[in-house]
Amino acid sequence: MGLTDAGPDRFADVTGALLLGGESRRMGRDKARLEIEGEPAAVVLARRLAAFCGELLLVGGEAPAAAPGRRVSDPPGPSSALRGLLGALRAADGSRVLVVATDYYGFGVPLGLALLAFPEAEAVVPRRAEQIHPLCALYQREPARAAAEAVFARGELALRAMLDRLAVRWIEGADLLPFAEGGRALANVNTPEELHAFRSGAGG
Repeated sequence: MGLTDAGPDRFADVTGALLLGGESRRMGRDKARLEIEGEPAAVVLARRLAAFCGELLLVGGEAPAAAPGRRVSDPPGPSSALRGLLGALRAADGSRVLVVATDYYGFGVPLGLALLAFPEAEAVVPRRAEQIHPLCALYQREPARAAAEAVFARGELALRAMLDRLAVRWIEGADLLPFAEGGRALANVNTPEELHAFRSGAGG
């Protein structure tokens, strides 16, 4: 799906990027292929992003065949979340890039639209209970790519080091509450126990 394919309900300037390249060491299985709503998580999340993003990228990992979007490899370098984010920023055509890691199983259209509607900044990042979520966030492509390139080239792999180079707006508190679905939209599922909690409705 490219920008020219953007339908009337999609934002032509927005690239959605689903990051699939995590090592899943704590989960013990590929988190992109674990089922939510009866389908692999990557398929469900890709369809949610495709509902409103003018372009969709599937970055790193091996996406299930049913997942919509353009496949993009991680760039060379040490395995890290920053590497996947940099791959998305390099490959995106949209001027804004909505990045979602594949283990944000509760991410949905309401939160995505809230990020897009928030006052523009080089990064719009959810923050809940002092925990930041740079892998479920919106970035202006060029400043974010420059920041990620600079940090990655120095061998710094922490996402916070990239954010420190950007003008960030935090979406939190009352601004976040209507879209966070009791915390489930930002539930970062990394272990079998967290997966069980999420599936039982206690995630977040």
